[in-house]
Amino acid sequence: MPGAPGGAWLRRVLTTQRRACLMARIPLSLSPRSLSPFRARWRGPPLPPGRATQSPSCPQAPPLTEAEAESQNPEGKQLVRVSWPGPPAGGRRIGPGAAVAGTHEAAGPLLGTMAAVNPRKLTEPRGKTLSIHVVTWNVASAAPPLDLSDLLQLNKENLSVDMYVIGLQEMNCGIMSLLSDTAFEDPWSSFFMDVLSPLTFVKGNKGGINICLKLYGYYVSIINCHLPPHMANNDQRLQHFDRILEMQNFEGQNIPNILDHDLILWFGDMNFRIEDFGLHFVRESIKNRCYSDLWEKDQLSIAKKHDPLLREFQEGPLLFPPTYKFDKNSNNYDTSEKKRKPAWTDRILWRLKRQPQANPHTPRLPAPHFCLTLRSYVSHMVYCISDHKPVTSTFDLELKPLVSAPLITLIPEGLWNMENDMLISYSLTPDFLSSPWDWIGLYKVGLRHINDYVSYVWVRDNQVSFNDGLSQVYFNVSNIPETEDQFLLCYYSNSLHSVVGISKPFKIQPGSSLAEDLLGEAQPHI
Repeated sequence: MPGAPGGAWLRRVLTTQRRACLMARIPLSLSPRSLSPFRARWRGPPLPPGRATQSPSCPQAPPLTEAEAESQNPEGKQLVRVSWPGPPAGGRRIGPGAAVAGTHEAAGPLLGTMAAVNPRKLTEPRGKTLSIHVVTWNVASAAPPLDLSDLLQLNKENLSVDMYVIGLQEMNCGIMSLLSDTAFEDPWSSFFMDVLSPLTFVKGNKGGINICLKLYGYYVSIINCHLPPHMANNDQRLQHFDRILEMQNFEGQNIPNILDHDLILWFGDMNFRIEDFGLHFVRESIKNRCYSDLWEKDQLSIAKKHDPLLREFQEGPLLFPPTYKFDKNSNNYDTSEKKRKPAWTDRILWRLKRQPQANPHTPRLPAPHFCLTLRSYVSHMVYCISDHKPVTSTFDLELKPLVSAPLITLIPEGLWNMENDMLISYSLTPDFLSSPWDWIGLYKVGLRHINDYVSYVWVRDNQVSFNDGLSQVYFNVSNIPETEDQFLLCYYSNSLHSVVGISKPFKIQPGSSLAEDLLGEAQPHI
């Protein structure tokens, strides 16, 4: 008989974080990219004559000058559409806020949080729009600043973010830090959740530099990386790009190859530099906001012109100053003896799944049910704790759900009070396979993490009935504190390592008070 659910979770974190460190320490002696086994398996579409720099995933207009980009697109908005024939069978489903946060010396926490949204059981799924805010920041071992409102858009009047994806690099990480962060939570993750949990965001499980989500039936991969530094190591950076993709083999479940995922968000300190131009020219171009003069010598932009796979990763226009290298606690570029040349090292890329095409010369038609819109791509000069400035992107992801109901629907039965054992009913979708190690946790509304349960029950041990897909389990009141707080129930699947069902919030009435207080529309969605 195992202990509390958190015990198994903790062991999984220890294993996963060790793997994350190994993934970050990629050997530098790699084979040439043209001979990579991963590239041998990948078959990019042939490009039509005269379109050598076209992205296979989305036809692009001729490049704009910086002035044209600003006049035609002041918010840096870019629309990319892709059609979707249907998902592969199997795969991991992850509920609201279930994401990843790992700490290691090369790529730090990747923290994903999703707001509670209001689900409906739909006979015909209707389109949904999710707002995703991505943050990448090399924090150079610094402690969190006092205020993150600008970084997280909390200073906006009408905050409409459904999901935060936060990736940090160069956190202070030794073996003691790893063990401490596993047991207690690292200070950055704790600080982010201090800010976000009152807004009904929930942090998910820890992991490494990659997480795979299944979002409304679509596969989404999120990668946080820290590539080799220095101007001369561009080939190594590109080799690591291949190697990271090749290493994305997900445990268990029938999850497809990462290049078959519907969306890849890839960000981090990629360390690409500006070639050829001297320090004075680069700084003068930045001072005069002539960023377009620097784009053509940006190593990542150059590599995309010659690499079909890399070219499938899109990026917004670089209409902000290079984000590296600054004197700490200032907005001045490096004044040390080394006087490093400024560069856009901190980047956010995305890739939408390529669709089959009979004739490579025939343009793909956009499909209405999976569409990504880039609303903003900016740096944040207000933060000075590091020699890097953080970079954020905000996306709108429009999709037609491929699933219309959560895997588990939880219903607190009757009038919950402190005098009787409490009964819970739940139903399962036909394709969900339950396990004896699945459990249901009771949480106070405003939970920060899956381990914040007040009490829990194993679904098989406490089962009292099962009929026509509807099961009932009971909670013993002796395990539940008497309080006026609001509660909710979460069903945790041991095989999927994820929350797969969340109830509506409710109150447990003290003593003999039998007034139930269900909060109608405040139901999270899985």
